[in-house]
Amino acid sequence: MPAFSKTSLQPGRPVVVVTGASAGVGRATAVAFALRGWAVALLARSGPGLEGARQDVESAGGEALVITVDVADAAAVAHAADEVVERWGRIDVWVNNAMATVFGPADEIPSEEFLRVTQVTYLGAVHGSLAALKHMRSADHGVIVQVGSALAYRAIPLQAPYCGAKFAVRGFTDSLRCELRRQGSRVSLAMVQLPAVNTPQFDWSRTHMPHRHRPVGQVYQPEAVAEKIVRAATSRTREMWLGWTTIQAILGGMIVPGSLDQYLARTAYVPQIAKETSPTGPDILFGPISEDRGPRGRFGQTAKSRVAGFDPRVVRITFATVLLLAAFLLGWVAGDVM
Repeated sequence: MPAFSKTSLQPGRPVVVVTGASAGVGRATAVAFALRGWAVALLARSGPGLEGARQDVESAGGEALVITVDVADAAAVAHAADEVVERWGRIDVWVNNAMATVFGPADEIPSEEFLRVTQVTYLGAVHGSLAALKHMRSADHGVIVQVGSALAYRAIPLQAPYCGAKFAVRGFTDSLRCELRRQGSRVSLAMVQLPAVNTPQFDWSRTHMPHRHRPVGQVYQPEAVAEKIVRAATSRTREMWLGWTTIQAILGGMIVPGSLDQYLARTAYVPQIAKETSPTGPDILFGPISEDRGPRGRFGQTAKSRVAGFDPRVVRITFATVLLLAAFLLGWVAGDVM
């Protein structure tokens, strides 16, 4: 049953809050909701990026509310949620998308940088979820979407702070979901596990390498990912895996984790290193940049404009069926030979 039928919504536009809305996937997600007529609250630190996002949302037919906030600040996020409800009367969907990352070997990354990535990428999702839940619980209605990653299941080298934070988001989400179900709440949580996406993060994230980093595997445009996030938000999807590389990474980590450790040690290090030398200017780890970079990064030539979304339940059932058929055939062949 759709999460938002015509009879379940109050009069007026449905309302979505998107964190990290000034660029990348968050910016594209805000526009995707706006194209469907939603009111969109845009949360981020960057003034120029937020202004660009506001213009995009309004051009797409949505109504925008800009709130400058650092999601690492729990009180500020809670206040932002209150401001949204004061403006529009409710929150139907909250999308936790804000993230920070540091690229480099784990033992070369200072502890304060690990802390900052954790505060933004993990605790930012916690703060957003709890701020949204405060208002959704009283209405007994709403969906919280965590923008995850294949790296929430299968970590790779040179991204220890980010991988650790995404693993933590998945654990927090599963725990909170169980609590809500025990309470009989109609508030639901979804997590969308992303593949590589063509966003500006590869140009402005902090790095401890002599060269910039780049996405690995098939790259997708942020607008393609945004469409799946909207779908997850409006269809009561528990979880969604995007792209074949995500499925491969997750299932591989579940089935042959040791072999995958060896494989990624050999193959995932160098492909993340771009030819361009690392920038000498400021990054966005502890503060925003003073320009609007939009949703897309510099990998558009190879980025696909569509991405497949898979329900993990279907993937697991399909995979188990294939294994059973293979076992049956092997047994049949062995019996014939004997």
